[in-house]
Amino acid sequence: MIPLTWLYAPGDRQEVVAKALTSGADVVIVDLEDAVPPARKEYARAATAELLTTIPPVPVHVRMNALDTPHAEADLKALSPLPGLSGLRLPKITTSAEVVRVAERSAPVEGGAMPLYALLESALGVERAYDIASCHPALRGIALGEADLRADLGARDDAALDWPRARVIVAARAAALPPPPQSIYPNVRDLEGLAHSCAHGRALGFLGRTAIHPRQLPLIAQTYAPTQQEIESAEKIIDAAALAPGAQALPDGHFIDPAVVAGAHRTMALARRSAP
Repeated sequence: MIPLTWLYAPGDRQEVVAKALTSGADVVIVDLEDAVPPARKEYARAATAELLTTIPPVPVHVRMNALDTPHAEADLKALSPLPGLSGLRLPKITTSAEVVRVAERSAPVEGGAMPLYALLESALGVERAYDIASCHPALRGIALGEADLRADLGARDDAALDWPRARVIVAARAAALPPPPQSIYPNVRDLEGLAHSCAHGRALGFLGRTAIHPRQLPLIAQTYAPTQQEIESAEKIIDAAALAPGAQALPDGHFIDPAVVAGAHRTMALARRSAP
């Protein structure tokens, strides 16, 4: 299933993690980094390790502590061999060497290396987006950490982040990675603002979004799912391509080619994901 919703839960609050697992999120991200105060790091790691000794009801990723902290090595040793872990999210990545180091030190899983996801949260990370995105087969995705990036840039307007957003989307696709999920929307009560932000992110090329509260999930899923009009258009394109492969003009005047057909198939894959 193509994930559209990714829900963060603090690793030191087991009751919140338990609720996240039944929230309807496609992926739960247990956070050992920013959401956990220093005095609670060891407890959060141990609680998360206990959770992941069995397979949870939905895929669980863990955002480990930054690689330049004393907690990172302990996180890696405690979590990477566990059967319930579906991926490691690496915060504040600025070089491809950091990703390679984690990939080489992670315990192998069935089918290969532990899936890794790099979070680019600084100007330097964004500048090196493609090098990071293409550095190792274990890397399955990249994404922005917009709160830290905003602080690094001194950005006062959300529009200032559109160029970094586009840069990361292009880097991911150039490296044959999935389109990144959009970064969190920090105001959990402002659903109107969330809807506007999601629509803008979808237009840029993001696919899905991370969230910090379950109430954000339905709106994210709704915004990123194909509309009925998009589904009908995709069906027409696929049917036309099946009858006459190659570039052609449809009766309504729209021109299609293999790239447009591929996009139509992606739309239908998302539609099937959302079907009851």
